[in-house]
Amino acid sequence: MAIKYELIKECKQSGARLGRIHTPHGTIETPIFMPVGTQATVKTMSPEELKEMGAQIILGNTYHLFLRPGHEIVEEAGGLHSFMNWDRAILTDSGGFQVFSLSQLRQITEEGVTFRSHLSGEKLFLSPEKAIQIQNALGADIIMAFDECPPYPADKEYVAASTERTYRWLKRCQAAHQRKEDQALFGIVQGGMHRDLRERSAKQLVDLDLPGYAIGGLSVGESKALMYEVLSYTTPLLPKHKPRYLMGVGSPDALIQGVIYGIDMFDCVLPTRIARNGTTMTSQGRLVVRNAKFARDFTPLDPACDCYTCRNYSRAYLRHLIKAEETFGIRLTSYHNLYFLLNLMKQIREAIMEDRLLDFRDQFFLQYYGSLTTETTF
Repeated sequence: MAIKYELIKECKQSGARLGRIHTPHGTIETPIFMPVGTQATVKTMSPEELKEMGAQIILGNTYHLFLRPGHEIVEEAGGLHSFMNWDRAILTDSGGFQVFSLSQLRQITEEGVTFRSHLSGEKLFLSPEKAIQIQNALGADIIMAFDECPPYPADKEYVAASTERTYRWLKRCQAAHQRKEDQALFGIVQGGMHRDLRERSAKQLVDLDLPGYAIGGLSVGESKALMYEVLSYTTPLLPKHKPRYLMGVGSPDALIQGVIYGIDMFDCVLPTRIARNGTTMTSQGRLVVRNAKFARDFTPLDPACDCYTCRNYSRAYLRHLIKAEETFGIRLTSYHNLYFLLNLMKQIREAIMEDRLLDFRDQFFLQYYGSLTTETTF
């Protein structure tokens, strides 16, 4: 078995899980947030900086690395770890989400998906077998099954057919997987916002006894309340002795709530994406440092934060860099946002250990959002 999940403790107050995932490239303390390194790099960050801020596992993107530089080149370099000089754990997604979100021209058949590259317009084909072949070449510790992420909203008939096809594709992924000893293949629970479809999808996946399970098809435009409702009945269907991964979720409120619903792993491009326009997460809530009111503010971005950015630079300087479109500004805001979320997960782990996660959530929500409930998308 490529990975092993160890359940350490359940929070008496919330039922949230504290655990460890043992991988070929080190042990991950869960719950964990995974920074996204789409093109074999977390935007503007060096591997050394990621380690410094406490990143234990990062993501690579199958679709993007397939287009460039090509999985053959990465394999020739000794795999993704060697290629990007990252010796901790890596997870690669299957490329399915990008095919559906980036390609305007695509055709889905039972065999796979024909689409046009968003870079060159070249016609390409991705199947479950091809997605696994690429991920075997990339060599990540955790790899994802090729699935279809149905759009939201979509009619139930379409979602049902799509979810069944995702299951058939998963079995083809299993058959194609050549590196079971050092790469753990996760299946993805789909089913849209329909309880019966989610329950059926989860049961089918659990029957296959996979190393881990992801919940996909959420954070695609539905309300937070609906996402939490789906999580509330889907997560309990997944085995307690395997890791559970909620895909594409990274706002502070959703991380905390997701953990309360029993999730162990999260990923999202949010911290680096918003950093590029000067939007930052602080202990007092969202702060847009490019705003004019910070032009003469020589205090740290977040006085309560001890990250590299907050220890060394002022809001006024950060505003200047972002306004001047200097890369260093984006590096500093990205560093801070990633540190903020990684530190939030550390605080969540401590709160679970001390059986006080619900108290922590209420305190955090009041400080960050100014309210005990939040329906924000940030």
